[in-house]
Amino acid sequence: MMAEICDHIMDIAINSITAVAKKIDIFIVQDKKQDILTVRVVDNGKGMTGEISEKVQDPFFSTKTSRKIGLGIPLFKGTAEHCGGDFYLKSKLGEGTEIFASFALSHPDLPPLGNLKDTILVLIISNPEVNFSFSYIINGKNFTLNTKEIKAQLGDVPISHPEVIKFIGQYLDENL
Repeated sequence: MMAEICDHIMDIAINSITAVAKKIDIFIVQDKKQDILTVRVVDNGKGMTGEISEKVQDPFFSTKTSRKIGLGIPLFKGTAEHCGGDFYLKSKLGEGTEIFASFALSHPDLPPLGNLKDTILVLIISNPEVNFSFSYIINGKNFTLNTKEIKAQLGDVPISHPEVIKFIGQYLDENL
């Protein structure tokens, strides 16, 4: 298991970026009444064949040529299943990938969500060319941040400008 759910989110988003995604949507729903935490990441990267989609769930397989094992997706799947939840991966070659995991909030082994603000900021700062959409619903309260909309408002000012990052950080502090 990774130490925090945000570690899994970061890993999956990096996989999406490696797959040349220009749009990544991250949905997190936390509902105490229903005792569930769900994480869904959808990208428009190059996608995978059905065969590769199955293989990436095996820790002794990696699409990366620099190593023979890939633990991110298998660990995410294992954590979800161990914590009373479900996991699925859907992908279509040339269209993108969707990864979904759910967890029982009350499960004693559920890792903490982690620092969502820093996860979002690192992804935005490190990948200004990618359009991220973050949606976080906690007990019915919805927060959404869409970098494509922010970029449209900024005009020629880059989203990675220090003042913009400071503003986004403050905005996240106020809303998460």
